[in-house]
Amino acid sequence: MMQGIGHGMGFGMGWGWIIGLIVLVLVIWVIVRSVGSASSQSLNKEETPLDVLKKRYARGEIDKQEFEEKKRDLL
Repeated sequence: MMQGIGHGMGFGMGWGWIIGLIVLVLVIWVIVRSVGSASSQSLNKEETPLDVLKKRYARGEIDKQEFEEKKRDLL
């Protein structure tokens, strides 16, 4: 009778650590995925000098002649 109880507890503990391991792997996967997507988004948000120049021209801070001169300097 004692062997049946001990065997049942061992079986339950075995499933417990497997489920815990699966949960841990999922948590790590979610963290890695979110950090990876955040870093790729920050790389895409960097502006080039030409982008800054285009924005300044669009806002009217510089005229067409100055835009063309600076554009030639950048390229």
